[in-house]
Amino acid sequence: MDVDSVTEVWDRVVGTQPEPALPIVVAAGLAALAVVAVRGVWQVARNAVTIAHEGGHGLVALLTGRRLEGIRLHSDTSGLTVSRGRPSGIGMVLTAAAGYTAPSLLGLAGAWLLADGHVTALLWGATALLLAMLVMVRNAYGVLTVVVTGGTFFLVSWFAGTEVQSAFAYGVVWFLLLGGVRPVFELQRKRRRGEAPDSDADQLARLTHAPAALWLLLFHAVALCSLTGGGQWLLGL
Repeated sequence: MDVDSVTEVWDRVVGTQPEPALPIVVAAGLAALAVVAVRGVWQVARNAVTIAHEGGHGLVALLTGRRLEGIRLHSDTSGLTVSRGRPSGIGMVLTAAAGYTAPSLLGLAGAWLLADGHVTALLWGATALLLAMLVMVRNAYGVLTVVVTGGTFFLVSWFAGTEVQSAFAYGVVWFLLLGGVRPVFELQRKRRRGEAPDSDADQLARLTHAPAALWLLLFHAVALCSLTGGGQWLLGL
């Protein structure tokens, strides 16, 4: 690739792209809502939310000075992130709190980028994050999931036209915003039935001596506030 080609690609990444028409934005949101709401489809699509969830744990672990040992993603859409460091303290608390909040916050960041017209930057940024995460994945199913997801982002960003890129990017961000809400309600139901004694909320309760219900409330607040704010950005309100 010559210098002119590199410059052209860089200009695409840092530049802005035209905003799609409002009907496309709404249609992307409705499609994402259907994916999240329909049980059979959600069971497959939830893998993407798990990637964001475990990636959130991993990223915050690194940012707080912990040593990231590895990430595992399972076919039942569960996951596990292992890091080493102090078993308590602010770093451990932030790492534990990052999982359920990560999809919604990523969606909010994506909505902010799209509101400024940075479609290509969002797609390439997502590809870069998935590539970085791939290095830390420690099981075959996890590698397959991350490669397929990252490959999809790359193919759309490299080969698709502007309109397709925009529709895809808006759909992904809507999905993160909506998909960040459902797992918190699922966790709440599981805890009510006594099926998640070692959930992130329960770990946080042990770390901070604050009730797990309070951490669930925080997860709900982040998810719903991100959906509200991000949705307004996407719709141009």
